[in-house]
Order: sequence, then structure tokens, then C-alpha cells
Amino acid sequence: MSHANAALTPRARLRLARLVVDDGWPIARAAELFQVSWPTAKRWAGRYRHLGPAGMGDRSSRPHHQPNRTPPHLVRRIVSLRRRHRLGPVQLADRLGLASSTVHAVLTRCRLHRLSHLDRYSGEPIRRYEHPYPGALLHVDVKKLGNIPDGGGWRYLGRAQGNKNRVATGGKPRNAYYNNKIGTAFVHTVLDDHSRVAYAEIHDDETATTATAVLRNAVAWFADRGVTTERVLSDNGSAYRSHLWRDTCLALGITPKKTRPYRPQTNGKIERFHRTLADGWAFKQLYPTEQTRRDALPAWLHHYNHHRPHTAIGQLPPITRLTNLPGQYS
Repeated sequence: MSHANAALTPRARLRLARLVVDDGWPIARAAELFQVSWPTAKRWAGRYRHLGPAGMGDRSSRPHHQPNRTPPHLVRRIVSLRRRHRLGPVQLADRLGLASSTVHAVLTRCRLHRLSHLDRYSGEPIRRYEHPYPGALLHVDVKKLGNIPDGGGWRYLGRAQGNKNRVATGGKPRNAYYNNKIGTAFVHTVLDDHSRVAYAEIHDDETATTATAVLRNAVAWFADRGVTTERVLSDNGSAYRSHLWRDTCLALGITPKKTRPYRPQTNGKIERFHRTLADGWAFKQLYPTEQTRRDALPAWLHHYNHHRPHTAIGQLPPITRLTNLPGQYS
């Protein structure tokens, strides 16, 4: 690609070459018209004569032959050790008898120069994907949160005061140690793969009946915003393996998909959303009661969808990737 101060863009090169080759202009006169040197005009005219308009683009500066390039078998060895043992360039160079700069160049060329590019457990390169339009895939999962006792929990008040509030919260069953069982909040979340627009409901269980009801509500919620759901991706939890889940997806015209067992990275977008959910809402501040925290969820979801910039989509709010109803940004 031509640089910002280039005298000739590909289109201008083609005009110059056609004046010389097709119209018979002298090279010196064409060079003077386009304010370039005589050899430059001659080069583009020659390329046009042999390659036509396709030859007006820039060529790679990489040499045709690199006799000193690292042999393929050493490249494979470097990549294998990097993936299996997560070693750095210095350690790899010591094992293979190479210069660390050579090893680093190989890792950079193979896009393995940062350990963050490799999966922590398998050592395989992280494969990122994004479906081309909203509704092509919805991610679903459940985030479990301990309920907050009346007066606040231990995260902000400390263990001692948190335990006192736990004991003082009435109307709760007792466990084997006669302590109050505060219970668990199950946040059922649905995330669109392309836009990252999120939908969530809080329930007291994660049964198939609840999961399918959330799916129906989420599909209707996205449909109101002009999004037609085609697929849904879940883990292998019992609710998502049930016949009710399968039948509900069939009734909604959705193709159900499952992640590979013990491989949550496949559903990584919603796993990362859960971390954002915990930091931005669940543990953001001191909530005096569980109901107070639940009441704060809709406002936070609106902020996430409509106002919070998302780094994966160019620092824009997720809702900007939905081109549908007017007034959705208010």
C-alpha cells in the first residue's frame, strides 16, 4: 500500500502507464506531468506493459530466497517446546543451541511470542472467532452468587460482621452446623456473539424449566430489537442436556450447540462477561440486602449494553452493532 506522501497511488500509476503505453506519450513528458522521476515513470509503464492493471500494486519487499532462514525442522521443534513447556526464547535457545534472537524471530513469525496467545492448559494457540451478524449465535450460561444477608455480606464488612448478619437474617433454613443457609442466586445470562449485547435474569435454581423459560424470554427480547436467533451455545450442564431444552430449541427454530466437555474456553465470551458482571454489578458496592442487589441488575445491564465501551468491538457499546429500532440508544 502506498504511503501517505506518495506521488503516485495505484490509480495514478495506471493513468501514467496508459499515457505511455496506450497513447504513445514520451516517458519524460508523462513523468513531468505526474511530477515523478523518469525511471519511476519507466518502471510503471514497463509493469503495465507486461502485467496490465494488476501490476500497479506494491510488491512485497521480502526476498525470493533466504538461505540463512531457520530450517523447518528447527521451527517445528521450537514451536513444539513452546507449546508443551511454555519456555521463553532464552530457555529454548539453550536447549536447541541457537541464538535467543533467532528463537524469538521464529516465535514472532509463528505468532507464539506471547504466552497469552497460548491456551494455559492445552498449549494450543487461542482461536478467536466472531459470527458475522447478530443472532447467528447466542451464548448461554449460569453465574452462581451467594445471596447477601440482611445488613451486608463479609466482602465489605469482614468475616465477623458478615457472620453476625448471616445469623440475624431470619426466615432461612439451617445447615448441619445450625447456621442460616442464605442460599444462592442463579444469574441466567444470554450473550449475542456478534454484538456482545447481554440479557440476564436472576432465579433461585438452574433447572431445565427455568433455563428454557429464560431462553424463550431472551429470544423474544432480541426479536424486539430486530434480531432473529439461529443457534444457541451452552455447556453440558444437566439443564442444557435435557429433553425440554432440546424440544424448546426445536419449537423456537434454534439449533442447540454444546461445548466440548471440560472446555469452558469455547464459551469464553460469556465467561468473560461473567467477570465483568461480577466486577461491575455483583461486587461493585455494599448492598444491604440481596433484593437491593437484584434490583440494581437492570440498570447495570442497560449501562453495559448502551453506554459501556467494549474493547472487542472497537471501544463502542454493544448496542451499536444492532441496526434496528430507533431510540434504542436512549
